[in-house]
Amino acid sequence: MADLAARHREIFGGSGAVRVVRGPGRVNLIGEHTDYNGGFVMPMALDMAVRLAFVPHEDPRVVLWSEQLAERAEFVLEKGPAHEAAHWLQYPMKVAEVLAEAGVRLRGFSAVLDGRVPVGSGLSSSAAYEVAAALALLVAAKPEVPAGPADRVAAAHGLTTARLALLCQEAEHRMGVRCGIMDQFISLHGRRGHAIVLDCRSLSYEAVPLPTDRAAVVVIDSGVRRKLTAGTYNERRSQCEDGAGRLRKFDPDLKDLRDVSLDLFRKHEAALPKVVLRRCRHVITENARVLESAEALKQGDVEQFGRLMNASHDSLRDDYEVSGPELDWLVKTARSVPGVLGSRLTGAGFGGCTVTLARPEAVEPLRAAVLGGHEKETGLVPQIWVSEAADGAAVEV
Repeated sequence: MADLAARHREIFGGSGAVRVVRGPGRVNLIGEHTDYNGGFVMPMALDMAVRLAFVPHEDPRVVLWSEQLAERAEFVLEKGPAHEAAHWLQYPMKVAEVLAEAGVRLRGFSAVLDGRVPVGSGLSSSAAYEVAAALALLVAAKPEVPAGPADRVAAAHGLTTARLALLCQEAEHRMGVRCGIMDQFISLHGRRGHAIVLDCRSLSYEAVPLPTDRAAVVVIDSGVRRKLTAGTYNERRSQCEDGAGRLRKFDPDLKDLRDVSLDLFRKHEAALPKVVLRRCRHVITENARVLESAEALKQGDVEQFGRLMNASHDSLRDDYEVSGPELDWLVKTARSVPGVLGSRLTGAGFGGCTVTLARPEAVEPLRAAVLGGHEKETGLVPQIWVSEAADGAAVEV
């Protein structure tokens, strides 16, 4: 953080107090493509995060320097950029837009952006960026807010962190991706040492402990930049909505696929087109797996949790069709290592990362198996992290 503050002074000069905010990325342990169907997910926040070191000013401009891109860009609050904005600048622009619409009186700032969540990896770099931008905008508007968890700065503006997550989700929707609420929510509500079981409809959640002394969470980036375009993602979402609409004929109270029991689905699955049937089957069974996983973790049954992770990947591969050869190779290789309890793709799919639950003694053999074969098999160099569950977003300085 001190280095980032010094970097701000190097880029922008000045002697004002530099504030630093953090928005963490996330890995979803189980519950994929359920969030936009009103269902259940089980993510955890990562130590990898997006940080903004910034100094508020009276000018209504937001001026950003990206460390990763070595680019400078700016926009004027409530007016936008003077020219077509670079893609990376559009995220804070949309966040500022939704905050202003929510009644927040915004001020400009100059900031150094340091994004340590790999882009396109399925670890939710966009949500981490949106949350960090939101906190920076809120602190710039009320610089007297002290360092601490995100709920403090949200409360200073009459907001809850759940409401702030919804506003950041709306910003992502305005970027063209109709994402669910999970990514922004876990970035704001993560809890160290715990996963979060989130009901994406009510936004109620429960922290469940991760027994890291008996099972490590290993995130492996396949090196394939995610190919799930906004159009492909939105197509999956539309197919789920189509299925829910068709099944609603048999239960008028049904709102989302989250409301469809397995019995109802099996009784009326013939009413669904084949592709829609597969999409619905994944979502319905995945919701059940999340709830079973929560109970398994509460009981300390990491073996059962691992089995449910395996079933989740198989469903994502076969029914939701969002895997790929590189992800499947990583999952197959991980499962072949003694002491690995479960492995699955994580994130929207079509590239990005897998998440694996492994006995501590299996981590190094897993690392060796992946590094020994992935590049030869795919031509890509994987990145491997053993991750603890981190706290959610915060004002760090």
